[in-house]
Amino acid sequence: MFKNILHPLLHLFIPHHCAGCGSDIMSRQQVLCMQCINRLPVTGFHHHGGNPVEKIFWGRLPITAATSYLYFSKDSLLQHIVHELKYKGNKELGFFLGRKMGETLLQTHRFNNIDALVPLPLFAARERKRGYNQASILCRGMAAVLSLPVLEHIVHRHTLSDTQTNKNRINRWLNMQGKFELKQPAMISGKHILLVDDVITTGATLEACGQQLLTAADTRVSIMTMAFTIK
Repeated sequence: MFKNILHPLLHLFIPHHCAGCGSDIMSRQQVLCMQCINRLPVTGFHHHGGNPVEKIFWGRLPITAATSYLYFSKDSLLQHIVHELKYKGNKELGFFLGRKMGETLLQTHRFNNIDALVPLPLFAARERKRGYNQASILCRGMAAVLSLPVLEHIVHRHTLSDTQTNKNRINRWLNMQGKFELKQPAMISGKHILLVDDVITTGATLEACGQQLLTAADTRVSIMTMAFTIK
């Protein structure tokens, strides 16, 4: 009886809204309402070799496998969700989406032998300003499902790159060269690493980071992002 009285009172004085559509018709344990969850544009890439994410890296980076959980497009539900995650401090949303990404990988054998998760690092000043790295939050959600370690400081992003917006593929690649440094190669030597980020467009940033990971002896790299940009 106490719970039946308390929950409506909490909702009245401390409203709890869906991070996608703003609806308040949801429990306090949810971050997205069921309608928004059902509207998430799932790619299904994880089931298929040679999918669009893997093709991005052909001839550029010798990855083992790659996938993205969702399709990203402008003026969409997912664009709003990404904005909430990156700029509104909604870490709970990132953890939820990370869990969904982890559950996706359990549906396929293609990522069965991952040893550790590595979030794409942010430049330190940018991370301090934001208060967190959204890729790290996604990794923590994935780790809760996959029971894998998250190596958050294995790669250092020691230079702030210019914005990638409005750059073509070649200029994005040039913009990212020399921006990453592998700090502890022995920690990943002989391991299969899953490099994780939020949204992939040209893949230039992930390529530059992946190149550094592969400098460790006998290391393999796969990639997963929360979203794949529709061109």
